Amino acid sequence: MAKIHRLTPQQPGMFRAHVLRAERISPSMHRVTVTGTELKDFPWQGYDHWFRLFLRLPHQHTLHLPEFSGPHWYQPYLAIPEDERPHCANYSVAGFRPDTAEMDIDFVVHRGRDGEIEGRAAIWACQTQPGDTLAVLDQGILFDCPPDATGVVIVADETGLPATTGILRSLPQDTVGRVIQEVPTTADRRPLEAPPGVSVTWVVRDGDGSVGGTGALRELRRLTSVDATSYAFVVGESTLAREGRRHLNRLGLAKNRITFSGFWRHAASAAAS
Repeated sequence: MAKIHRLTPQQPGMFRAHVLRAERISPSMHRVTVTGTELKDFPWQGYDHWFRLFLRLPHQHTLHLPEFSGPHWYQPYLAIPEDERPHCANYSVAGFRPDTAEMDIDFVVHRGRDGEIEGRAAIWACQTQPGDTLAVLDQGILFDCPPDATGVVIVADETGLPATTGILRSLPQDTVGRVIQEVPTTADRRPLEAPPGVSVTWVVRDGDGSVGGTGALRELRRLTSVDATSYAFVVGESTLAREGRRHLNRLGLAKNRITFSGFWRHAASAAAS
């Protein structure tokens, strides 16, 4: 597999932007495209490049951002009075066009038992209008494939779909491996620009009542062997991330060759921990 070239991580920077447009791109995914003069300098690296998204509160007319230097942003953020402190959430870059300074952000749309959209960021995304302000704090990439990796294993639920899409789009064309991607409905599947040697398995819940990530974990557990020189990337619901890493490690893949991250936690997972 050809060496993966990445930029050297830089000090995180805050970039103000505004909404350009918003659209539902599938039943469970809403895309907001943002732009702004400052985004021209966003150091996009491809792969699963992620950021912290800052949104003004519903009662606010302006966005109040923390003042910070280098990576030390959290304490200044907490120092902002609670009724002024912007909402903060983590997202992957779904797409970036440097020539027009446009960034796509994909929000998972989940509805509760009453049919209402849940999650402050998702509610914002579905209600936002062109011109609404926001800010992104660059955090770089999690994907950390060793130079000697002979293949990749990528496993994600719908919250990791933007990361999966970006990684596959960025991988060298001679990469081999497997992707297990879970989505809520068949219509949430999308074309993926994967290298020819990377197979993609879609796991679709289609209203079966299971918790997000359960199907992807079940499919991963069907894997009975893995090359010890492979690299794995497992993200999504916390149980998928934790148990997926455990399964791959049992198959012989060293922990330092597995990147895992719980993007969210189901109530049952939280109660069990």
